[in-house]
Order: sequence, then structure tokens, then C-alpha cells
Amino acid sequence: MTTIDVDIADGIATITIDSPKTRNALNPASSRQLAEACDQVEADRSVGAVIVRGGGGTFCSGAERDVLSRAGEDPADPERYDDLGAVYDAFVRVGTLPVPTIGAVQGAAVGAGVNLLLATDLRIVAKDTRIIAGFTRIGIHPGGGHFTLLGRLVGREAAAAIGLFGAEVTGERAAALGLAWEAVDAADVDARARELAASCARDPELSRRVLKSMRSELDPPGVPWPAALELERGSQMWSLRRRALKNGS
Repeated sequence: MTTIDVDIADGIATITIDSPKTRNALNPASSRQLAEACDQVEADRSVGAVIVRGGGGTFCSGAERDVLSRAGEDPADPERYDDLGAVYDAFVRVGTLPVPTIGAVQGAAVGAGVNLLLATDLRIVAKDTRIIAGFTRIGIHPGGGHFTLLGRLVGREAAAAIGLFGAEVTGERAAALGLAWEAVDAADVDARARELAASCARDPELSRRVLKSMRSELDPPGVPWPAALELERGSQMWSLRRRALKNGS
């Protein structure tokens, strides 16, 4: 079973995804645990910074394959729709934490695990980290606002290479592209992330206020109409399926 561990010390909350057998893939239950961990961190006003990491020397391999398989059998089924949605909702919860977040990335970030990496405010990666979106390789659409998150950091060309053409990115290349702030030796990732987090942890109230200003000023407003239509399509199909179920068909 995937476990989500939360450790709070010296104003820094460290959230660790720990499931060695699945390379820290998330399922609906663990995704909801991750969201609950974020609730805990947000409510603790002594926390001025958050580190998101994976246990066992890897970051996150996205959603468990069984979750994707079940969703593919009937994408409009309410339970399966909610199960897959729980994974993406957890990533969004990390990305909307009102506390500065750092992704401490070792090993691999794969599939939707790349979205989790992108959800943090800043990333420290191991030089030998492998970042592999890989959605098109297995015949699925990225989902989860993948290109919105990716494009903010690396621009259209690199977003196309990574998200559309499936290019793999090393930790060193990620830092060169602006996908990460720094690439360091794997053994130094956690310590470097904690070193950076400490500056925000000293004054949690200030760090939360500064983060709010940064996001308000730098995050692009809204989405174009065609993108909005695509974003809404899943919810539209869910509602149609729910209506059909209520009508007994």
C-alpha cells in the first residue's frame, strides 16, 4: 500500500510518498491521503515551507496502471471518473497550497508524476533523474493540465518535445531548460531542498503572503476558449453518464 508520510520540523513540512513496489505510484486512496496531508500542512500556521518527495530513491511514477485501466473500460462511469480525478485533484491540491513548495526529485518522475513535479513552486533534482511524461508512448492523452504547467516553465518547444513527442529529460537537462532550479548529486537532493526551504520556514506568515503575491503576479490569467472546452469535456461526459444511470439506461 502507498503511504503518505508527513513530518513537520523547524517550520518545514516534508511530505513523502512511499510505495516501493509501485515506484510511488498513486491510487485513489493514497491520492486522497496526499490531499489530506496538504490540508494538515495548510492548517498548521507554523509551517512556512513544504518539501514534496518520494521514498526509496524515486519520485513518483504517476497513477497506478490499474486506475488507468479501469478508467479506460468506462471513462464516464462515475466511480471510475472520480477515482482518476482523485489522482489529479491531489496534484492540484499540492499546486494550490498557500505555502511555498519544493519538489525534491530523485530517481524517476513518470507520467502523471511529472504533473506532481510541475505542481511545486521550485524543484531540486538529482543530476541522474529521469523525467518521462510518456503519455503518448502508451496511447493516452496527458490530461491534468499538463501543457499549461509545462509551458509556464519551459515554453512551447520544450513542452512539445516532452509532452507531445515523449522526449526524456535528465536532471541536468531539466535545470538547463528551467524545469528545475538546480541539479545536484542524488545524495544531496534532500539536504539542498531543506536548505532552501529554511529561508521561508523562518517566517511562515511572511512566506505565505509573498507566495500569494508571486502567484497573483506571475500565473497567467484564465485559459483560451478552446482550452476551456477541452477542460470541461470530461465533466460534461460525466454528467451525461450520470443522467443516463439515473434514468436506468
